[in-house]
Amino acid sequence: MINKIGVRDLVDFILKSGDLNSKLNSDNTAQQGAKIHRKLQKKHGKEYQAEVPLAKNIKMNNINFQIDGRIDGLILKENQAEIEEIKTSDTIFEDLPNSILQLYWGQAQAYAYLLMDANPKIKKATLKLTYVQTPDEQITVKFKEISQSESKQFFQSLINEYEEWLKLRSDIVAKRNKSAQAMKFPFTSFRKGQRELSVAVYKTIAFNKHLFAQAPTGTGKTISTLFPAIKGMGEKLCNRIFYLTAKQSTQNIAENTMNLMANKDLYIKSITITSKEKITFDEEKELKPEDNPYMVGYYDRLKPAIKKVLENENQITRNVVQKYAKKYTLDPFEFSLDLSLFCDVIIGDYNYLFDPQVYLQRFFAVEDSNNVFLIDEAHNLIDRSRDMYSGELSDSKLNELIKMSKNNPDINDKLHRALKSFKQSFNINTKVLKDNNVDQINIIEPLDAFNKQVNKLVDKIHAWLKKDHPEDKLNDEILEYYFKLLHYQKINEYYDDTYKTRIYHDYNNNTIIKLFCMDPSPHLSESLQLGGSAILFSATLSPMNYYQRVLGHEDDSLAFEIESPFPINNQQLISTNYIETTYKQRNNSINLIIESIFDMISSKKGHYIIFAPSNKYLLMIVEAFEKRYPHIQTTVQKTSMDDKERQSFIDQFKNDKSENLVGFALLGGIFSEGIDLKYDALIGVGIVSVGLPGLSAENNLIRDYFDKENGHGFEYAYQLPGLNNVMQAAGRLIRTNHDLGNIMLMDRRFRQQRYQKFFPNNWNVKISYNKNNTKTLIDNFWHNIKK
Repeated sequence: MINKIGVRDLVDFILKSGDLNSKLNSDNTAQQGAKIHRKLQKKHGKEYQAEVPLAKNIKMNNINFQIDGRIDGLILKENQAEIEEIKTSDTIFEDLPNSILQLYWGQAQAYAYLLMDANPKIKKATLKLTYVQTPDEQITVKFKEISQSESKQFFQSLINEYEEWLKLRSDIVAKRNKSAQAMKFPFTSFRKGQRELSVAVYKTIAFNKHLFAQAPTGTGKTISTLFPAIKGMGEKLCNRIFYLTAKQSTQNIAENTMNLMANKDLYIKSITITSKEKITFDEEKELKPEDNPYMVGYYDRLKPAIKKVLENENQITRNVVQKYAKKYTLDPFEFSLDLSLFCDVIIGDYNYLFDPQVYLQRFFAVEDSNNVFLIDEAHNLIDRSRDMYSGELSDSKLNELIKMSKNNPDINDKLHRALKSFKQSFNINTKVLKDNNVDQINIIEPLDAFNKQVNKLVDKIHAWLKKDHPEDKLNDEILEYYFKLLHYQKINEYYDDTYKTRIYHDYNNNTIIKLFCMDPSPHLSESLQLGGSAILFSATLSPMNYYQRVLGHEDDSLAFEIESPFPINNQQLISTNYIETTYKQRNNSINLIIESIFDMISSKKGHYIIFAPSNKYLLMIVEAFEKRYPHIQTTVQKTSMDDKERQSFIDQFKNDKSENLVGFALLGGIFSEGIDLKYDALIGVGIVSVGLPGLSAENNLIRDYFDKENGHGFEYAYQLPGLNNVMQAAGRLIRTNHDLGNIMLMDRRFRQQRYQKFFPNNWNVKISYNKNNTKTLIDNFWHNIKK
């Protein structure tokens, strides 16, 4: 096997120095850069060769590597050569720092060595740096001479330093593989289903497949996926694991699992990538890059910091990153990304693989069969990916931006006129609402004329941002809108028959133009192909064929389901056939709901959580319950809660279990999944309604899309997402072999066959036809438990 390294990657890694400064990063897309390259290349004569491939096989640290790349332009004349390196950026050439020019010339020097090494008769080369400043395409050309011996000396210096880092990494891998081979399962025995799941994961990695795995709550899915993946590392089936989640709480579980295995003598480097907003130091948040001490000179301090972390740390959490970032004065977010290159397990959010705006380019620029993706709580990826691949623009800020840009006409005049022109285009394209006297309309085709105006405004703002601006407020507001334009522009590149263009008024009467992705599965599939294998797992992936369809739509994906490891008699499910929670009946349902809750909690004192499908409905139930039963302690989820408030809500269930506590929370919200209340911390769950998402234009579009494809539109858009919320909420009750309690399904629709056919196999639901029947069932459950 030959490992490949691009010339640019090699040069960047060894020679990069100076500041971490976003101003020096070009906003040109690869497509724009390639267009400029082709334009310049076509101007030359016949002797000019474009995109000339070069490669050399070498051995570093006893590992075979191929160093390869393409010369932008080459002219060969007997024993002489001219090598052209074309670079495009927004920065004026005179403003480029030496650290950037060093990289540009370094790449050309490396190409010179590869060329003269392959053609020994060439003793000297002319290096030509052609720099194009965009968008005006101002061209600067510089020349340098380099001899064969000089190029060899330069290239060898790159290889020597790179080999040191290779040895550092290969030593880690060798020690990791040896310990992974010797590692045993970190518990005395497997829970029911854990061994089977672990075997399925291992085989999936061995055969480079994609696996959808449903394992009930409490199975121990994290250890059952990480353990076999790491064993696969030991057998050289994979080299890097990405453990991706929707929530920080799930990332914490993955961290704890890594610590657990490390305490059992596993040697491995893991890192958690924390979002930029959460990990950035407070003192740098308001600073410009050029004034930020954590960015100025960043690359000059980076390598010593990386070495120190690798020498002293194995599980690199947020606190560890911040500790060393503070010590070496490094931006912690960027530092975590650079550290991740030397780590075996990377824990982070879904978006680092799937989101086209923020995915980790250093890992996912090309396919790598040595990558394994572990996608936790995969049911959350459906809605998240629709958001990732949808883009929208609003007119809410346009008038304000137009007004603000009136100031300083010498600087802002072009920007001001561009904003006014864009506002006019926006109004033309949204006039259809007024003409048809409607609040929303959906269009099959993209708005080509409007999208061209988006591109024009992006260019104008781009040019404006390069100047110095006395008004920081305008600069900040423009920058925020600019990023929204860029996102919209990016999403428009994906537009196909899985999209609809929506034009509508929001609740604040702002007008929105949205590119709505009804089916993100092609994009998810493309992302999953960047690794050798992927395991998408959750407690609720039922029906499996639905999740396989919407999370990749691949013909050869595998499916695996295991039964609950806990005794089936530890929980009782009751469907209250006498409660109707359809929208029309909600007011009439309140009394029966609160009386049924009271019957459940009066059978045995303890802690309970009641889930309702909307905040309005939830507060109606809470108000009625507290008014009827003021002596019973309650706690209610707020619409907005910070981390401390969330933890406080959960902690209440861990205290004073001898008295009744009734928590009220949103179905599908932050407390309906991912919280772990074991033993007698929770002894009952009430679920109000079948959890259908509210009727909406976008859900209807999804319904119509899948109706056309397979006739299951209502199931895909409404029923199955709702049932998933129900199953997740029900899964809060039984977390261990010792957990006991009742689950009350408060909606007569649960008795319908179209819902029951999707119930998990371990759901033995008893039907209650009246309130007295419910009380009897609950009393009998606790009475029989005592026996």
